[in-house]
Amino acid sequence: MPLQPVILSGGSGTRLWPLSREAYPKQFLPLTSAHTMLQETVRRLNGLDAEHPRAAIGQLAPLVVCNEAHRFLVAEQLRVIGQPPAAIILEPLGRNTAPALTLAALAATQTDDDPILLVMPADHTIRDETGFRAAVADATLLARAGAVVTFGIVPSKPETGYGYIRQGAPYSIAGVNGAAYQLANFVEKPAVEVAESYLASGDYLWNSGIFVLRASLWLQLIARFRADIANTCASAFAAAQRDGEFLRLAAELFAVCPSDSIDYAVMEHLAAGAAADLPPAVVIPLAVGWSDVGAWSALWEVREQDAAGNVVDGDAFVHDAHDNLVIAQHRMVAAIGVHDLIVVETPDAVLVTTKDSAQDVKAVTQFLQREQRNEHRHHQQVHRPWGSYEAIGLGARYQVKRLIVKPGESLSLQMHHHRAEHWVVVSGTARVTCDERTFLLTENQSTYIPVGSTHRLENPGSILLELIEVQSGSYLGEDDIVRFEDRYHR
Repeated sequence: MPLQPVILSGGSGTRLWPLSREAYPKQFLPLTSAHTMLQETVRRLNGLDAEHPRAAIGQLAPLVVCNEAHRFLVAEQLRVIGQPPAAIILEPLGRNTAPALTLAALAATQTDDDPILLVMPADHTIRDETGFRAAVADATLLARAGAVVTFGIVPSKPETGYGYIRQGAPYSIAGVNGAAYQLANFVEKPAVEVAESYLASGDYLWNSGIFVLRASLWLQLIARFRADIANTCASAFAAAQRDGEFLRLAAELFAVCPSDSIDYAVMEHLAAGAAADLPPAVVIPLAVGWSDVGAWSALWEVREQDAAGNVVDGDAFVHDAHDNLVIAQHRMVAAIGVHDLIVVETPDAVLVTTKDSAQDVKAVTQFLQREQRNEHRHHQQVHRPWGSYEAIGLGARYQVKRLIVKPGESLSLQMHHHRAEHWVVVSGTARVTCDERTFLLTENQSTYIPVGSTHRLENPGSILLELIEVQSGSYLGEDDIVRFEDRYHR
């Protein structure tokens, strides 16, 4: 039974606005290292076989379950670290973690008879990766013996933002080196007084959302406790279309799938005292510097701090200040005589809050949604499978953008009803199609695309193509695009 990593990458990360946006959420950001959180999740398993031959793990390429809109981000970030996925399963819409794991289990059983699934959210950070790999090796042995294993984080404070797991009697089998316990029960997010009592007792762990179990066992359990989820996922999966590394579900079938978490759908039924014919539920305590980076205050905790407790990232200056998180992406930021603040500056938005209020940042994204604004959805630089574009000027009947097209990539063959475009090449080489003509442009050369013309922009070169686009017309929205051909199937 090899180990099948399953990466759940469906989160939106709204509490880390304005760095995290709906179209580019926190799992795709390098928040705690030079790699993004998704890349760190995949990379932290490197060396597992060499370090723990006793488990004879035989690790498979990762399966990733993500929002369909994020598919190219996932593919590109895994390509950059040289970790091609077994498949990227595309959810037409989010339905929580139980359906996501069911889809992954169905996919896993197509490539191996019954692999051990290691289920990990894509947006967690772990400092002690060696300790984590040791716990995974133990969990793999337990799962091979028929257990459903989860990891509980040894709490460092009376946290009210996490659910808890109460550990029961010790549980062990031959070959397992670390401690493991029967899972007594799950507990909802507690009040502060209750959380303090949990910490004092030593019997409670934070719920990490990481699980290890056999693929066939998960499919049996979800069918037993949530047959509606199991049946809907099976139908949507059976009708799925393979598109290279992407697995596209049947959207109309998946749309009716109920939404539920792994905990509610299955795990709570397996707690101690459940039916005798159920598999054992086991929790392994983890003290590995784990964080779900669920708020700005959590990011401050896990980042390296200076002598005054400040975390400073970018062009920022602090004076007579302590215990602040200051991030400057676009302009110089100065913080003087302040403490316990979160200050995050991006090209199109600035956040200022106290660490105690960091959980309330979601109120900003709710406001932006109500006002039908874009700052919760996109950064100023918008990523596309062919590269990116950035709005650098906007006025009545005109808009100026900076386009970056990666080598060998191209925009769709398209047409606009309401706008004309002027293109000026800054660097690189552009191949332009405009109606019946196809021609090359190089640095400092330009062309004009009239309203209604069928056109395409390509980068045939080996370096990035940088281009300034000036749009003019009565309507400049991104939805004024009629696509005739598109290599990315949009």
